[in-house]
Amino acid sequence: MKKQITTSDAPAAIGPYSQAIMVSGNMLFTAGQLGMDPITGGMVGTTAADQVRQALTNLMAILKAAGTGPEHVVKNTVFMANMDDFASVNQVYGEFFPDPPPARSAVEVARLPKDALVEVECIALIP
Repeated sequence: MKKQITTSDAPAAIGPYSQAIMVSGNMLFTAGQLGMDPITGGMVGTTAADQVRQALTNLMAILKAAGTGPEHVVKNTVFMANMDDFASVNQVYGEFFPDPPPARSAVEVARLPKDALVEVECIALIP
């Protein structure tokens, strides 16, 4: 069984995709979240740290809407426009995930939607 998860506390999809999909009632797959303000749709801040903070805030809103939280995230993927931002992104990222942190991949990409500096997606369990 597949169920769409949506919340107005995170930016609406900017294309033909869902904010998240719950599968079999116990797994959640999110779309990549940018550092976008859910109300204005504009990017928040000018640094990767600013944008990852907002992206993770958006991700937390989606997790909450699905009935889960950061302690149930098993895997994140972080996409960065510049790997030089790795340390500043890590500093903010660590504020959002309790020990033990989820598995994670971090990759540099040529370009992100809306010329964002960071995008984060996750896979979480639904308790």
